[in-house]
Amino acid sequence: MIYVGIDIAKLNHFASAISSDGEILMEPFKFTNDGDGFSLLESNLASICDDKDNIIIGLESTAHYGDNLVRYLVASFYKVCVLNPIKTSTMRKNNIRKTKTDKVDTYIIAKTLMLQESLRFVTFYDLDLMDLKQLGRFRQKTIKQRTRLKIQLTSYIDQVFPELQYFFKSGLHQKSVYALLKEAPTPKAIASMHMTHLANLLKANSHGHFTKEQAKELRVLAQKSVGASDSALSIQITHTISQIELLDSQLEQVEAEMTDIMKFNDSVIMTIPGIGYINGGMILGEIDHVHRFSNPNKLLAFAGLDPSVYQSGNFQARRTKMSKRGSRVLRYALINAAHNVVKNNATFKTYYDKKMAEGRSHYNALGHCAGKLVRIIWKMMTDNVEFNLD
Repeated sequence: MIYVGIDIAKLNHFASAISSDGEILMEPFKFTNDGDGFSLLESNLASICDDKDNIIIGLESTAHYGDNLVRYLVASFYKVCVLNPIKTSTMRKNNIRKTKTDKVDTYIIAKTLMLQESLRFVTFYDLDLMDLKQLGRFRQKTIKQRTRLKIQLTSYIDQVFPELQYFFKSGLHQKSVYALLKEAPTPKAIASMHMTHLANLLKANSHGHFTKEQAKELRVLAQKSVGASDSALSIQITHTISQIELLDSQLEQVEAEMTDIMKFNDSVIMTIPGIGYINGGMILGEIDHVHRFSNPNKLLAFAGLDPSVYQSGNFQARRTKMSKRGSRVLRYALINAAHNVVKNNATFKTYYDKKMAEGRSHYNALGHCAGKLVRIIWKMMTDNVEFNLD
């Protein structure tokens, strides 16, 4: 067997290869982090061995810099293993001279591969999990951006047309309101609109929910408004709405991609009632590979749903808050999923009601349900079994 160690950097990588006997088969060489560099690596690997099954490639987990290389090598059907830097650090400390250079690190990574009792190779499924993780986190960031913009828009409308929020009972952030404000961002502009056009605008963008009588009421409200017809605020209103709509379209694309990945992989997590493709995708992406966690408590801690510990002298607190030290995205997805599962499964509903009867708050009870859900998910994914608590 041939072991290849690759030291990852942003612009250039280094690689070397050793045999099972520790013989150096390929001296460390530099290759660029692009298509030409990847082709050079593959050419050098082919020069020392033409059978890909006899080559094991290892690299450290280093942010996103090695992702493209990993995808390339897996697509080329190489055996690729992403190592925890802690393992290579241990090997580096055992080095007599304790030298750390890019070239030396390639040997250390290769030797770490050689000494591992069992290796888990990156699969196409792992690449899908990587995509789900990235998409899920991008989705959360996009939602936060959209929320900030909606708060800003509300503050602008409070200044321009404060009465508007009381007219639209479902709130300001709906398609019909946005369509109205993009065309007429001030009370003066709304009041001067032709009645037929105003009525048709509201009706078309609310799927027939608003009538002509309501359009008349809105125009009268605009005529009496105490808001300021400020051109500067008008620009901010129209531009903010455009930004919100852009984020909405981006979220649709992200969620569509996550849905496609989830449908293709057909994970057992989708058999849990109340978990959809988006929540399920976020959970799978953050967990990555369930065998990283030897028991459900470790997965619970990774999600930050484990209870914090408070002890001083002989005092031991009986009730403490969740630690919230793990993956924030995973914690959000699990809490959201637990909320939906409680509504769709009798066992979880009974458990939730029991916690509420003990005097716990809604979110506290939901946290306990999320903890129960984590244990079930760990068991389902570990044994590859479907949900069976009906």
